[in-house]
Amino acid sequence: MLGYLKKKLRLFLNDGNVYPITTIVAASLYGLMYYYDKNYALINSKAQFVFLVSLYIILPILTYFILDFLLKHFYPKGSVRRFLLPLINMICFFAFIVVSIYGFQKLKLTLSLVLGVCLGVFLAKHIKKVVILQFILACLVLPKLVPNIYKEIVYSKKWMEQPDAIETVVFKKYPNVYVIQPDGYTSFSTFKDSIYNYDNSKFELFLKTEGFKTYDNYRSNYTSTLSSNSSMFSMKHHYYGNRTLGLNPRHNRRNEIVESNPVLRTFKHNNYKTFLMLQVPYLLSNRPAIDFDYCNFSLDEVSYISRGFSKQKELIEDTKLAIIENKASSNFFFIESMLPSHISTVYKASSSAKNERMKYLERIRLANLWLRELVSFITKEDPNGLIVIAADHGGYVGLNYTIESKTKVSNPLLKNSMFSSILAIKWPNNEEPKFDSELKTSVNLFRVLFSHLGEDESYLQNLQEDKSYIVIRKGAPTGVYEYINESGLAVFNNINE
Repeated sequence: MLGYLKKKLRLFLNDGNVYPITTIVAASLYGLMYYYDKNYALINSKAQFVFLVSLYIILPILTYFILDFLLKHFYPKGSVRRFLLPLINMICFFAFIVVSIYGFQKLKLTLSLVLGVCLGVFLAKHIKKVVILQFILACLVLPKLVPNIYKEIVYSKKWMEQPDAIETVVFKKYPNVYVIQPDGYTSFSTFKDSIYNYDNSKFELFLKTEGFKTYDNYRSNYTSTLSSNSSMFSMKHHYYGNRTLGLNPRHNRRNEIVESNPVLRTFKHNNYKTFLMLQVPYLLSNRPAIDFDYCNFSLDEVSYISRGFSKQKELIEDTKLAIIENKASSNFFFIESMLPSHISTVYKASSSAKNERMKYLERIRLANLWLRELVSFITKEDPNGLIVIAADHGGYVGLNYTIESKTKVSNPLLKNSMFSSILAIKWPNNEEPKFDSELKTSVNLFRVLFSHLGEDESYLQNLQEDKSYIVIRKGAPTGVYEYINESGLAVFNNINE
């Protein structure tokens, strides 16, 4: 086999033929595969695959043949044509690496163009050797990409299946349900600890004055927006992926949140209209099908290679309009804001626990303003609505940046900072269910709500474990660990042991 490959390579290097498609594919393939390796969870839809293959491979090939045709007919004796293929190869190679790492940044793309032109001319005689090196680079990425593709192929939604018939529960009460999710907003009790040390009593008092009941020890089961919400909308634990196939924390989370899921199906079974109201299209960045009846973003507004933060909408105004225009129906609103947001995700020169705390608390003040406005509007327009303010995870205050959470910590306050989340509920007519003490973690939020609306406590027999889980990569063997147990105590248990 090795001898056969060497023979083919020698033939390729010495036969004197030009291989435009092979040469261009070699230039583009590394950038394309690198982009998939680093951003798989953002670009795992079929539509994005078609778009990226068209951008990285088909467009350069068409460009080459068009330019080659023009040069052949208008400059038949010119020497430029022999440089065309090396130039396109090197320009594409460097430009697509820039796109894969930095996106469409003009300065970096300009520099890649200049570098590509210079090397295209300089290496024109050696372009076939360059092509071989480019294919080798692509092959180096392949082993990292294959597991992602494999997990995508074998992925199953079986874990979302309910242990009972809760999806067909018949509501006895039909209030409009508003679930407002302020990203990374920690609980009122956590604000009082030594890490946050912040007086948020004015906003807490505002909520109580508006008729809300707060649940101080509520927390998320998972550490990110996607992992937490996919569990919440499924009313089941996913443990960051199939335990037998390794870690798979992100690949299909957006699909599980905005496509058909147990929570949406339960509302629709009771003839509710469902609304997805977003400040930014973060939940739509991999272009999932949107099974909510209405979303204030359409996929036409979402870039094929966006991380979901490049476009913003007036969340409060969009929500107000949707509420006013849909008073004749029973409605479920999921309203997600990126305020206050957790601390910085990655290390920055200014990253420090002290600086990140100050920035987070400033965003809390801003979050309180928009929450006041939205809550006041809803209570005025819909005084009998069931309003839930529930964050997706904690604020991570106490860490320098959130990726530090991948390193094992023992401090219970730091663990709590990652998961502790605001939960405040305005029950219609102040009639909270007698079993609202079961509202401990996000995975059980909707099961408790549906038990209340259906006036059927039997569904509480299948509550999920109120445990919080995290992926650890440093300080212990890589794996998924239980970080907080059902009693709310800090622990460290590998779930696969």
